[in-house]
Amino acid sequence: MINLKNKKIVVTGGAGFLGSYVVKELIRQGAQGKNISVPRSAKCDLTKWQNCVSTVKNQDIVIHLAGKVGGIGLNREKPGELFYDNLMMGVQLIEAARQAGIEKFVAVGTVCAYPKHTPVPFKEDDLWNGYPEETNAPYGLAKKMLLVQAQAYRQQYDFNVIYLLPVNLYGPGDNFDPDTSHVIPALIKKVADAIIEKKNFIEVWGTGSASREFLYAEDAAEGIVLATKKYDGWESVNIGASREITIKNLIETICRLMNFKGRILWDASKPDGQPRRMLDTSRAEKEFGFKAVTGFEEGLKKTIDWYLGTR
Repeated sequence: MINLKNKKIVVTGGAGFLGSYVVKELIRQGAQGKNISVPRSAKCDLTKWQNCVSTVKNQDIVIHLAGKVGGIGLNREKPGELFYDNLMMGVQLIEAARQAGIEKFVAVGTVCAYPKHTPVPFKEDDLWNGYPEETNAPYGLAKKMLLVQAQAYRQQYDFNVIYLLPVNLYGPGDNFDPDTSHVIPALIKKVADAIIEKKNFIEVWGTGSASREFLYAEDAAEGIVLATKKYDGWESVNIGASREITIKNLIETICRLMNFKGRILWDASKPDGQPRRMLDTSRAEKEFGFKAVTGFEEGLKKTIDWYLGTR
């Protein structure tokens, strides 16, 4: 087990939604704030090799969270960018870290790497049994290549890279920009806008039949930091909450929590994305004792309250 106290840790994407929770959790679990560095994307473009080299210099641990990411809309609009940027950032950063003799590299992948039709709950061993859901395949595959690299580098160079697969995240501080947000913030914003505009309906993409699993960002951060301290295996590990909800039930729950009584109109011409999504999280519990603790409605309420308080 790694003692974080005197470790120099770089968290790429550390100023972002999940990253800010990970930085707090690192400190909670013993790291010193002065030893944590967070490169900012405005000044440090990680698709450029030299920036990767300078980012990992004199560090002990790298936690790679940085990524270009969005919902179904952005995935359909910019598949090339999402593939290139995510691949180049990760591949170059791992190589730079290997060359620099970094003690441990934590690569954080995505649930989008799983095949479109994966038996539910998704087990890590199913990761290669098919092609990802088409709308987010370029993003999912770019992130999945980091697992191939991690295992190859472990085999050839004995480099300690671990690979984690978090499910869809949500929580206070999430991205509510309608062009790039994921489903929970997008729906919360829709309902809030409808209440302000005194509309008696909202329109939602798809049919509502698809299911998703959602993990509160604070819980995800705890899982990532526990893995950083305790897990040194070559196998990928799911980070999730092991519960599933349909998009229809999700929007009905959000409407109830926000006291919106209007109708929900489904736009079936828009894609549902992957049909079902729920992770088997037994490996994370067995390997490093992680289990999500935040109840879904409790987390949703905190997210809604945060959004209404900051808009």
